Amino acid sequence: MKKSIILCLMVALLALGLGAGFAQAAYPDKPINMIIAFTAGGSSDVQARIMQKYWDKYSNVQWNFIYKPGAAGAIGFAEIASARKDGYTIGGANVPHMIIQPLAQKAQFTLNDFDYICQVVNDPQMVVVRKDSPHKSVKELFDYAQKNPGKLRVGLVGPNSGHHLMYLEVNDKYKFPVTHIFYKGAADQNVALLGGEIDAMFGNLNDVMRSREEMSILGIASEKRDTVFVPEVPTLKEQGYDIVSDIRRCFLAPKGIPPASLKYLRDTFEKIAKDPEYVKDMITAGQPEEYMTGDEFFQYMQTQNAKIEAILKKADIIK
Repeated sequence: MKKSIILCLMVALLALGLGAGFAQAAYPDKPINMIIAFTAGGSSDVQARIMQKYWDKYSNVQWNFIYKPGAAGAIGFAEIASARKDGYTIGGANVPHMIIQPLAQKAQFTLNDFDYICQVVNDPQMVVVRKDSPHKSVKELFDYAQKNPGKLRVGLVGPNSGHHLMYLEVNDKYKFPVTHIFYKGAADQNVALLGGEIDAMFGNLNDVMRSREEMSILGIASEKRDTVFVPEVPTLKEQGYDIVSDIRRCFLAPKGIPPASLKYLRDTFEKIAKDPEYVKDMITAGQPEEYMTGDEFFQYMQTQNAKIEAILKKADIIK
């Protein structure tokens, strides 16, 4: 009898111990790996570092930054998709890059390989020339290109990038027979424009703002004017060109992390995105912040996937 009582007590104590262990392991209880698919110091890294500052305000664990640059982000995106599904590896991604890559480059991931946390940036693209350019409007620039096929040199950041996609859409809709030149990054693109190597460029707002005083922005490819950074710049739509093109930044995790972990991540990122001090820091850094929930963003991605696939087919980049 005594042995039975002792055995029952031991089982009960063991159960209590295991329960306490499970309670202590509430997510997150250790640092989270943050994969950045571009080089340190770039726009994606700068934005994530601002996010980290406020993550530390709302969470009791830190981020470990891991840089996996290459192939316009495809290497890093694939790394996120293939990570352990425990919620301790997440990362930042850029759109439309991660939509184009599975379509045109046979990337090692699809849009369905991720759990989407949220969108944090909507960075519209712009048509930009030097201050001393003879072209003072988008119409003047486009008309010149049509009258002088191949003479106008236009800079873009990388093939199969958001910049390239904008060029393909402009050329499809309005016939834009220019000599387009690809650059590894926005910094190289900016230098090329200012140095006279190219006559114009398609660049996103955040990157253009770094050399704003030396450039002339002819138009912004957004639904409506930007009211924070360049309120004086008309949209392409206002000027008669139905082009909306942007670079969006989001955070995501490998598909299938525990639901409670995904909820924690989404709730924490939403708190950050709505923090007034975070918004101020984003504006100071020239980052056009715009929050969208993970579910909303995934729906947006699916819509864009169909649009981008059609553009790539028209350009004979895919069949």
